[in-house]
Amino acid sequence: MKSEFMYTPLDEIYNKELRRQASTVELIASENFVSPRILKYLGSEFTCKYTEGYPGKRYYGGCEFYDQLETYCQELWKDVFGTIYHVNVQPHSGTSANLAAISAVVNPGETILSMSLDCGGHLSHGARVSQVGKLYNIVNYGVDDDGWINYDEVVKLADQWRPKLIICGASAYSRKIDYIRFAEIARSVNAYLLADIAHVAGLIAANKLPSPFGLADIITSTTQKTLRGPRGGLIFCIPELAKKIDSAVFPGTQGGSLMNVIAAKAACAEEVLEPEFTDYIDEVMYNAKTMTERFMSRGYNVITGGTDNHMFLVDLRGTGLTGIDVQNELERNGITLNKNAIPNDPLPPSKTSGIRIGTPAMTTRGWQAYDFCMCADNICNTLDKMRAAL
Repeated sequence: MKSEFMYTPLDEIYNKELRRQASTVELIASENFVSPRILKYLGSEFTCKYTEGYPGKRYYGGCEFYDQLETYCQELWKDVFGTIYHVNVQPHSGTSANLAAISAVVNPGETILSMSLDCGGHLSHGARVSQVGKLYNIVNYGVDDDGWINYDEVVKLADQWRPKLIICGASAYSRKIDYIRFAEIARSVNAYLLADIAHVAGLIAANKLPSPFGLADIITSTTQKTLRGPRGGLIFCIPELAKKIDSAVFPGTQGGSLMNVIAAKAACAEEVLEPEFTDYIDEVMYNAKTMTERFMSRGYNVITGGTDNHMFLVDLRGTGLTGIDVQNELERNGITLNKNAIPNDPLPPSKTSGIRIGTPAMTTRGWQAYDFCMCADNICNTLDKMRAAL
């Protein structure tokens, strides 16, 4: 083993990334900064043990304290959302959670109704290039001309296709999702309902957005993004589906769990349960609204005309700019965000006609509304200069 005092290219890469994070304005909606305590557990000795199976039913010896850890983590996440749902804390990511959850209740070839990728849905909800898209018959609903979910279309498609599963939730949608309406639609065609709350889990935990608990049969999430935890996944489900979900995770789609990550997920849940977390979410949402108002006051179109959560999309159509060009130019100026498709985008995903902006990471860093307002002005100034140079 290399001495801890040796300096290798790995150390240089690590230090460069530390400098990048410290000097960059981070506006990617799916990213955040974790606490030192979460980092401690991610790098802890919990990573040294193999723990295939579940508490009380492991395939290896020496798992007494890992059983205690996983059980504690499960109870914490139930407390976070005030639910009696069963929870599986082993998924390695949100995509892993979705793949396992879907495979638990849908057979290959059966129909899934989900939000289209170009309207704000996620790859793992059935995009053609994803494993879900290859295994199942995917039917997509979208949004109306103003960017809002078209619930009438969801009703029509559900009645036409009678899907086995309906998925609600998005990776680029700035408005509240009507879980009651989705539940009614799912029940009307005897379909399971899966709510993917990966982006808005922190807002739901803080009681700032409607909750799908008690309405959806299955709820998936990540633990990063608005929860400020490690990169990892969670699956909640009604008790009747617990055995199917657990079997779909292990041994269905994963092997041994990452117990260092589960420890970090537990630390994340402990932080979310602190009263200060609600204050943080209030600031995240207010900062997002502040930015949207600034962009619109500068003449730039925000999809749906605002936001109910932590993110929003800026429509670049009519400016002569593409999402990838804006992303690259802003990165050169110390601001990171991502190109993003907008509803009915005429450009391919490699270019896009929009950008996505989120406020969780810089709110964690202590930014206030004034800082976000100034940042929005800086971005608009850059866009203006880019347009003038065309």
